Amino acid sequence: MRARLGVAVRVAVALLLLAFLAWPQSFAPVFAPFTQNEAPAIYNQGSLIDLALNHLAIVGIATVLATLVAVGLAIFVSRPAGAEFLPLSRSIANIGQTFPPIAVLALAVPVLGFGTAPTLVALFLYGLLPVFENALVGLTTLPPSVIDAADGVGMTGAQRLRQVELPLALPVILGGIRLSAVISMGTATIGSTVAARTLGEVIIAGLTSNNLAFVLQGGLVVAVLAVLISDVLSGLERVLTRRAGRA
Repeated sequence: MRARLGVAVRVAVALLLLAFLAWPQSFAPVFAPFTQNEAPAIYNQGSLIDLALNHLAIVGIATVLATLVAVGLAIFVSRPAGAEFLPLSRSIANIGQTFPPIAVLALAVPVLGFGTAPTLVALFLYGLLPVFENALVGLTTLPPSVIDAADGVGMTGAQRLRQVELPLALPVILGGIRLSAVISMGTATIGSTVAARTLGEVIIAGLTSNNLAFVLQGGLVVAVLAVLISDVLSGLERVLTRRAGRA
């Protein structure tokens, strides 16, 4: 019963978000109390749905790239031939978490120019560590009996990785991808400071015009999208975990 209620609430929130993005002016009475001096209650300097789609696209591309690189590094250092490179790989993955994204933007803009490209670089670096660490844990904590069984049936290293290790480690890897995507959803808003088209535009417009309604709209859309993405990926993790357990 509780699970069904939770699903119903998530569906209702998703539908409410879609309604707001498609027909934002219908929600003007909700945000009007947060305006001053007859300022507009709804962001009017662009399409909210276009900004949301661009925001999701930037986050999606950065997360996919970070996943490919991080999982590739984790596979490499979890093999005997690459074990000695684990400290170096971990240092590379740590760069994004230790270097502020705004500093990455400042360094990337002179090279890549304004727009989406520097934002992708910042999000890519910021998303490496969660995926790398989870992939490494997933690949190095598999039961020895499973590995022995795969070797016993004559699997090559590549076959064992593809057919046994990665499928069993996938739920843990997906947990890292979920964390990376959620972090990137919030961090992507700073991309608007270098002319990337994200929901940060709405927040910045609110700050520059002292319009709290705009700030709330940008922040709420980002937060709801992050929660919905996290919920979807969490559900997929649970499904994969059950399948891995049965396997």
